[in-house]
Formats: sequence, C-alpha cells, structure tokens
Amino acid sequence: GFFQSYAVEVDVKDASNATCLYAQWMMKFSIKYETNSSDYKNATLNLSSSVTHNGSVCGNDTQAALLAVQFGEGHSWSINFTKNNETYQGDFITFTYNTNDTAVFPDAKRKGPITIVVKGTMHPVQLNNVFVCHSTASFEAENVTQIFWNVTVQAFVQNGTISKKESRCRADTPTSAPTVPPTIANVTTASTTTLSPAPTTAPKPVENPDTGNYSLKSGNKTCLLATVGLQLNVSQDKPLLINVNPKTTIADGTCGNTTATLKLNDGNSTLIGFTFVVKNTSAGVQKFYLKEVNVTLLNRLNGSVISSADNNNFSKWDAYLGSSYMCRKEQTLEVNEDLQIHTFNLWIQPFLVKENKFSTAEECFADSDLNFLIPIAVGMALGFLIILVFISYIIGRRKSRTGYQSV
Repeated sequence: GFFQSYAVEVDVKDASNATCLYAQWMMKFSIKYETNSSDYKNATLNLSSSVTHNGSVCGNDTQAALLAVQFGEGHSWSINFTKNNETYQGDFITFTYNTNDTAVFPDAKRKGPITIVVKGTMHPVQLNNVFVCHSTASFEAENVTQIFWNVTVQAFVQNGTISKKESRCRADTPTSAPTVPPTIANVTTASTTTLSPAPTTAPKPVENPDTGNYSLKSGNKTCLLATVGLQLNVSQDKPLLINVNPKTTIADGTCGNTTATLKLNDGNSTLIGFTFVVKNTSAGVQKFYLKEVNVTLLNRLNGSVISSADNNNFSKWDAYLGSSYMCRKEQTLEVNEDLQIHTFNLWIQPFLVKENKFSTAEECFADSDLNFLIPIAVGMALGFLIILVFISYIIGRRKSRTGYQSV
C-alpha cells in the first residue's frame, strides 16, 4: 500500500504470494532545466498520491531484484539489487523525469522523458538484514539531485518474512553528527530553494598521507588485505591535494574467486573503489591485477557530488595468484586528466588470503631497482676502500725502501 504525502511503501510478492522485496522510504528531486528563453530554472519534483510499482522483480541467485515505481505525469524511479553468498547491495538507480509535465517544468525547452543513471548507490548489506537510514542522503548527477530519507529496505527477503535485524547507515550511528530528516513542511518550502552545493575546499597537505590498514571478510575469514597511504590530486579551479585519513575511513566491498572490490569511505566525503580481477597468463598460471578505480568527492554538508572520476582500463599492481603485491615507493594512478591517486607504502592481496596474513610479496619495479642498487653501492664503496688501503700500502713501502737506501 501507499500512504502519506511524499512517502511510499512497496511490498513485492513472489508467485506464492510471499514477500520477496520490501521498501518504505521518502524522496524528492531537484532538477535544473533549460527554458525556451535559454535561461535555467530549478524545479522540485515530489511523489504524488498516485504511485504504482509495475515492473518490480523479486530476483534470485542469477537475476537482480528490481524495485520500480511510477508517479505523476510520466515520471519513474527504480533501483536494482544484486547479491552474493552473504550480502546484497543496490547497484544502479535509474530516474526518468518527463518535461512534458508543464506543472513541474513550465516553459521547458527540451520536451519528453529524460533518463539518468547513478552507479554504486548503496553499500553491501548482510543477507536477511533490513537496511535502515533515517538520515538524509542525496546523489547528484546531470543537473538532478535525488534526496532520500526515512529509508527502510530489504531485498531477497527469506521465507516471506521481513527481518528484525537492522543494518544502519553510518549517518544514523551515534558517532556521526545528527541529521534531521525533512518534514512535510520542509519539503513544501524546498520547492523554491536551489540545492546546488558550494564546492568544499581542503588545505594542501604538507606531508605524505598516513598509511592505513584495511581488510574484508567473507564469513569469519579474511578475504582481502590492504595496507596503503592514499593522496588525491584534484585539478579544479586550482590544484588540490587531499590526504585520505585512515582513522576516519571505513572499508567494505566484495570478495570473489575472480573479482574483488575494495571500497573506502573517508568520513562520507571521499569515496574510492578499487576493483581487482584474475587473468590467465598461460596454461595453469593465473595473476591478479588492478583493473578499475572509481573516485567520488562529496559535499560534507549535504552529501551532494562535487566531483567523480572512473577508469576501468587499468592494468597495474599485478602479481601471481596466491601471492601479494608490494610497492613502498610512491606510485600514481591517473583516473582521468583531472584526478590522480598517489599511493605510498602499498601492500595488497585481494585473493587467497590465508590465516589473516599477507603471502609472499612480489615487489614493484621501483622497489626492485632500489634493492638491486643498494648491494651494488655497498660493494663499490668496499671496493673503493680496498683500493685506498692498497695504495696507502704501496706508498708506505716505497717510503720505507727509500729511507733504507739512504742509510
């Protein structure tokens, strides 16, 4: 059923009429659009009293679950959920708004439905747990800000019964600053308010970042280990260096046999994702490597996106499967022309971790050069010292012989 203005509740049933997907939440949208006079206006789109959920799908081990709603004059919103053996997560939000709705978009220059997609919107949640987030969250993409609060959702419901176990969002935890969700009055007033965030700035760090220790678990076993110091180099109006603080950074992600993803969240302001894959180099020989990096910078005040970058064409940090990769020297990952990641004291093992310890490390070329040059330098110094001793000995013998002949 659906109740209360601006709120929606969806209870999706399977073929046996058992609940398989449940969600209850509140949301609204702030949309910047172009008018026929070539200027821009901000429109606020709220859920209407008439909401349907046609196209929602339960999902299973091989098919993603889909929560889809339709409302107003041709507007729709959906989120898909995928799962592994232990967790589920929201992967994509798809939002379509129709500028033919003249009540919301008066004098819009572009007519018809417009669709945007937001990737990676929800962290993994333990299976048979309900995800709850009363605090306000928002995502910004392509002139659209999506705002959510009072969210309760469970995908892949087991035995048709909504779980009593909760997984809370970080903003709801006592260690976070309290966030007051908008009331109905707030929502109504917000229709005249521009939600475009002012970019935040950070002072340029003087020192290299601190090294953090991160890990992921599959059940009770550690499946990924990482030790690294991270620094972002962002090119905006002026160059900006941002150090990732290990003390305020939370790690999550997924482990698999051929793919693993480490996601780091530094205080809900810096989000970094590293994706590793396994490749066959020859018959019976496998190596892993870093394939994809995603970076999102958020406004600390309202969670809106300041900057984002994605590169899925890396081929770095490779090592034989069952071993780890190490590089103590500074390395640079160029995500795009405006954002680079500098890594320090890197040690990573995304697969086949045993006894919660790193396996034998394959060192990067820079470290190998250093290890190779040190004994050479020491050998040269010893050789030079031996030569000096030998020359001093010769000179001393000559002086002694000259003195003897004089006598």
